[in-house]
This record gives sequence, C-alpha cells and structure tokens, in this order.
Amino acid sequence: MFAGHFGVATVVKSKYPELPLWSLLVSTQLLDLVFIPFSLGGLESIEPIGEGGYGSMAINAFYTHSLVGALIISLLAGIISGQFWGKNSGVIIGLVSFSHWILDLIVHRPDLPILPGNIGDLPLLGFGLWNSFIGSFLLEFLLIAVGCFFYFRYLLKKKSSKEKRGKIIIVGSTITLLFFLSLVWDAFL
Repeated sequence: MFAGHFGVATVVKSKYPELPLWSLLVSTQLLDLVFIPFSLGGLESIEPIGEGGYGSMAINAFYTHSLVGALIISLLAGIISGQFWGKNSGVIIGLVSFSHWILDLIVHRPDLPILPGNIGDLPLLGFGLWNSFIGSFLLEFLLIAVGCFFYFRYLLKKKSSKEKRGKIIIVGSTITLLFFLSLVWDAFL
C-alpha cells in the first residue's frame, strides 16, 4: 500500500483545513520516510520473496515499523508539528502518522514487531491482506475514493469556481497517478 495512505491525509484535510495538505501527506508516509536512512544504514531492509507480484516483499523494518517505534515517531511528529500549528494540530499530525502503522498492520504479512529491533523475539504482527490482490486492491481503492470524495467536497465548498476547477484537476490527476503508480509498484516489485 502506498497511495492508500494518502487517502487518510485527504480525509483529514477536509476536516482540519488549518493543516497544510503537504504536512498530512508527509505524515501518512513518515514511517516509510524514516525507514530510508535506517535501510541505507543497514538496520532495515526490503527483500523480494517468491516470484514477485503484489506484496511479494519481505520487509524487515524492525525499528521504524515496530509498534513502539511507530508510536515514538508519531509522538515526535506530533510534538514538532504542534510547535508550528498548535497543540491540537500536533495531535492530529501524530494520529495521521500512526495511521500508517494501522494500515500496514492490515496489509502486511506478520512482519511488524511490537518492540524496536524485535527485542524479546515477541510474535510479529500483520493480518496479511497483501496475500489477496483483490482484497488489498479494494482496500487501497476504497481509501483513495473516500479521500477524494471528502477532499473534493471540501474544495468545492472553499474556492471560487475557477480555482475549484484547477485545484480539482491537479489534485485529482495527482491522486489518480499515485494510485496507479502504487498498483504498478505492488504488482511488479
């Protein structure tokens, strides 16, 4: 799942318009963004498994995608953003950041540890929706569709007609592109 996370950001933007859309989009992907330096440092990795296809990756993100690690990253995101946009907005950013872990829990195979570094070798979490192309496709499509609905409705209430058309075309095209790129990513990697 990639673009589905953005659906959360657009729903939240429609309900909390004071937050910049970019901050919500970044928040939904924050765990994956923090994963990058951990991966480059050799602490975490992604490895293909099987013959490829939808969700055919072993993700070893034992720090950034552990339950406690995700809570810490989300808490830090909330504290930092609260300094810029106020305490309530900080709470929203923190929750949006943590939504990434919740969605990953639904789609990942059991590869999400509870504690960072899988300390204690506790059972790994994940419901494995990635094992069903149709199921994971439908979830991602639903998240994007709901996000588009709420965000476009928000835009229509807010802007003049000329501004509406331009924003709707840009945002709609971007979301559609991200959705299809996500499908290609998941199908071939």
